Amino acid sequence: MPIILSTPLLSEPSFLSYSRVQTFSTQRKKNAFCCLSHSLRDNGVQNRYGSHREENLRRRFLLFLLVSSGLSPTLSSSGKTKSKNPYDEKRLLEQNKRRQKENNAPEDFPNFIREGFEVKVVTSDDYIKSDSGLIYRDYEVGTGECPKAGQQVTFHYTGYNESGRRIDSTYLQGSPARIRLGTKAVVPGFEEGIQDMRPGGKRRIIIPPELGPPVGPSTFFSSKQFEVFDIELLSIQNCQRRTIGFYSDVVCN
Repeated sequence: MPIILSTPLLSEPSFLSYSRVQTFSTQRKKNAFCCLSHSLRDNGVQNRYGSHREENLRRRFLLFLLVSSGLSPTLSSSGKTKSKNPYDEKRLLEQNKRRQKENNAPEDFPNFIREGFEVKVVTSDDYIKSDSGLIYRDYEVGTGECPKAGQQVTFHYTGYNESGRRIDSTYLQGSPARIRLGTKAVVPGFEEGIQDMRPGGKRRIIIPPELGPPVGPSTFFSSKQFEVFDIELLSIQNCQRRTIGFYSDVVCN
């Protein structure tokens, strides 16, 4: 009976085994390097994000300090400052002249360029502007003394609005008006305009809103406008108080 010698299976050559080990080792190194690079990249992104976040926090904190201390940084604005257009001003002037012509405004009547709440008064060089803002022009100076506080003045007047429309006239009423100066019987601008006139004098006054009548639902005037008055001072009377029993009044002669 033949004897069969059993030989062990040949193992793989050592170089193949080493090659696989080396391959596996190289693959692990590559994987480790890739993981390390990804980790570094992620850390870089996180560092940049963290630094950007810290910068935003520093800016917000600085802005909070500026606002809380009453200071504010200068910020650029994209809005443009509205500038007056000469064409629009000319158009508004022509429009006011046209309305005054339609209302039969008197000669040399002042023009008013109104744009919102801003009003520009256009007059000839013959007009004078006082420190209070009252504008006037004397057509006739008159003679005699100017009225004093407590005296009564008798005068005619015609009132106009900015468009040259007549709003009141004692000439049409057929009798002059009378007031005592210093009693606040008329608006401040009117009393200022008449107190330095002389009997026989004729004057045109332009009363600005701040010297004009009060504005509101309980008054005749609904908006602040310039008022124009042509005044003719007729006479000045002295006044004195008389008392009869329990009755007392002021008599002017």
